[in-house]
Amino acid sequence: MTDAVTLYGIPNCDTIKKARGWLHDQAIDYRFHDYRKQGVDLQQLQAMAAQLGWEVMLNRRGTTWRALPDGVKAQIDEASALQLMLDNPAIIKRPILEQDGCLHIGFKPQQYQEIFASQ
Repeated sequence: MTDAVTLYGIPNCDTIKKARGWLHDQAIDYRFHDYRKQGVDLQQLQAMAAQLGWEVMLNRRGTTWRALPDGVKAQIDEASALQLMLDNPAIIKRPILEQDGCLHIGFKPQQYQEIFASQ
């Protein structure tokens, strides 16, 4: 069994529900970090972006992104993207899984099987 597993996201997200279900079914202990209730700070986002890339973390498929003015979307860079994530955590692609200091983004059962294969 691994230690230090954290799943970041928002609870009503379908992909989060699937990831949580998979972790539960595999009897993997984890901590859920709810962006809306527990928040996220700039330092944490910068550390995540350093490992994953801010472009990967920015959810351009969701309603939060689509609701932004075209001018904001056209001028997006790392600083403005991180500020958007601070102001609107729903714009962070979900889930982000942290396992022993390594970050993984998204959820597919095969991906999680590979992550936890050595456990």
